Amino acid sequence: MAEPRPLRILHCFRSPVGGIFRHVRDLVEEHSTAGHEIGILCDSSTGGEHEDRLFDDIRPFLSLGLTRIPIRRSVALSDIGVIWETYKKIKSLRPDVLHGHGAKGGVLARLVGSALRVNRYRVARLYTAHGGSLHYSRSSLSGQFVLRMERLQEYFTDALVFICEYERDTYAKKVGRPRSMTRLIYNGIGERDFQTIPTRSDAVHFIYVGMLRDLKGPDLFVDAFARTERLIGRPLSALMIGDGPDREKYRDMMVERGLGKRIGMLPPMRVQEAFAMAQTLVVPSRAEAMPYIILEGLGAGKTVIASRVGGIPEVLGRSSPALVAPDNADDLARVMADALTTPGWHNAVMPSIDSVKSVFSSSVMARDVLKLYHALVEGPSASESHEASVNLS
Repeated sequence: MAEPRPLRILHCFRSPVGGIFRHVRDLVEEHSTAGHEIGILCDSSTGGEHEDRLFDDIRPFLSLGLTRIPIRRSVALSDIGVIWETYKKIKSLRPDVLHGHGAKGGVLARLVGSALRVNRYRVARLYTAHGGSLHYSRSSLSGQFVLRMERLQEYFTDALVFICEYERDTYAKKVGRPRSMTRLIYNGIGERDFQTIPTRSDAVHFIYVGMLRDLKGPDLFVDAFARTERLIGRPLSALMIGDGPDREKYRDMMVERGLGKRIGMLPPMRVQEAFAMAQTLVVPSRAEAMPYIILEGLGAGKTVIASRVGGIPEVLGRSSPALVAPDNADDLARVMADALTTPGWHNAVMPSIDSVKSVFSSSVMARDVLKLYHALVEGPSASESHEASVNLS
């Protein structure tokens, strides 16, 4: 049997921050190393110096280049221009696979891929939600619109990839049972992420690492920190590492509560640097799909306390004492106090590194995603894939 041919793969997503960006970077590196040609198309108006450094890390793997254009978070008339510019760029790259990540990335990949098919150029169209539109409620008008749009776009989708059981089940509940091919492929981290990171001698008691916006729960972190101090009966220390639209609101919150000197704030940095600053990582999100920060924290040997939301229980264990009720600062404070004061709490509660590695490995993730790409490209109708490519000239 002949070896599968190298593929031309383009990843489309909006904002190059957080878990989606991490997910795409891992796929880019793994698939490029395996001999495939990879490109990225994403927003040009988000990200900063930290994200620029991350792009520099993967630039050698991007043989199809890095394309950045302005892509708004909300739906707007300007999207028409974005779709046209995206179409022209993607058409020139002649990809075999268009993989959209997040709501806006999914729209661009599937609409452009479908437009290319009208021109008799067959390209595989995939979509991974990464939470995104699935956080909307069916009871709101905006939620009804977004979820109906998800359903409509299935007609332009060759495969849906779910990154955890929670995302798959939520899609079926809110959008409907998928009409497209589906695959459950867990997020994974690389071998270099499974290395214990020693805690510095001047470490704080707790760290929060991530976007500074209400969905991720930084306000819960501040509130629970104050309550943990009261439970333990002594002052503690913490760091909030990241950036986002609500940064100043959280700073004001800390000052008003007299915590300004005990909770520091630092800009985004590589997680390896952040993890050296504390042994205990707190992830107080109100909603998630499968956050990489959980996997990265466990891989680094850290104690992880997190909300019982999204796919987090699939990693920590559904009955783990490290899981707390979402949007509940009292419960979060209780577990933070337990982790700090109970001897042997980490070893008794955290899953083993080997068990995490066996399921949540980037090599397994990349292998399964690539297998899906080949199944779509080289399926029964794949013989048409490039026959009419001259029509794009």
